[in-house]
Amino acid sequence: MSAKNSRPRRFDLIAFDWDGTLFDSTAIIVRCIQAAVRDVGGTVPSDKEAAYVIGMGLMQALAHAAPDVPPEKYTELGNRYRFHYVQHQDDLVLFDGVLPLLNDLRERGHLLAVATGKSRRGLDEALHSVDLRGVFDGSRTADQTAGKPHPLMLQELMAEFDVAPERLLMIGDTTHDLQMAVNAGCASVGVSYGAHEPEAFHALKALAVAHSVRELHDWLLHNA
Repeated sequence: MSAKNSRPRRFDLIAFDWDGTLFDSTAIIVRCIQAAVRDVGGTVPSDKEAAYVIGMGLMQALAHAAPDVPPEKYTELGNRYRFHYVQHQDDLVLFDGVLPLLNDLRERGHLLAVATGKSRRGLDEALHSVDLRGVFDGSRTADQTAGKPHPLMLQELMAEFDVAPERLLMIGDTTHDLQMAVNAGCASVGVSYGAHEPEAFHALKALAVAHSVRELHDWLLHNA
């Protein structure tokens, strides 16, 4: 038995956030949010303000990032965000090291899932674009269920795979991800290379904070 398979599993199901955790998209999402708000005449959020909402459902995120945009403009705001995002879709890639990480976890017998603020269509397009079809056993998106930090995404995944809360690990780059894990009674690991500064992660009971995919890979092989 190889070293990566010799340790007993602590977690049966590992759920990953998508943007900023597996997918190197944070900077582009920030620019698209800012451009969309500018297009509809709102006060353009700072980089930090725009990055904060990453992980929420799209309209919840845009409304939070642009509080002076009236609700009657939300449809236009969402359409402008999608317009700008599509222009950059081919620029988006997985972080270096993500594929070997996922392959090693599958070899160890972990179930893998995605829990994301993206839409179902958006996630399916992203999975197709980076040829990750079949890598994940399940997924939940914000338009299918409650958005983060509500625990419903994780609760539905646990029910689907008959996994108890203590056997699920959530991995994400935002406080929304980690708060969702707390709300679901699950453990979490934060990554610092995405949208949120990691200082708040420990207050949300993160088991660890990884500063690169390599660090995350090593931690998971030794502790998951």
